Amino acid sequence: MDLIDIGLYLTVFLLIGSIGALIVLEAFNLLKDPKALMFTGALIVGLLVIFFVSYSVSSGAVTNKYTALGVDAGSSKLIGAGLVMLYIFLFGSIIGMIVSEVYKMFK
Repeated sequence: MDLIDIGLYLTVFLLIGSIGALIVLEAFNLLKDPKALMFTGALIVGLLVIFFVSYSVSSGAVTNKYTALGVDAGSSKLIGAGLVMLYIFLFGSIIGMIVSEVYKMFK
């Protein structure tokens, strides 16, 4: 086993541990504050609505190149939904930055 392999395994172990600690600590914080729990629930519902809208808009078209790579219609539709979500969040963040700067100018 090389030193690089040990470093990679250690990095993955620490990453998984930190993600686990993040989830546990945030769960405790959310249980202490029910208002924050409702806000988090609303955000999760909003993300699910955006995902289902993106999924319904995306097409499941499969070309010969996709078939050669092992992509079927379901995978193609999920990939399309991910791209549509990316575009929604990208344009939403750009619009948010513009609105924020305009608001600061007139404040």
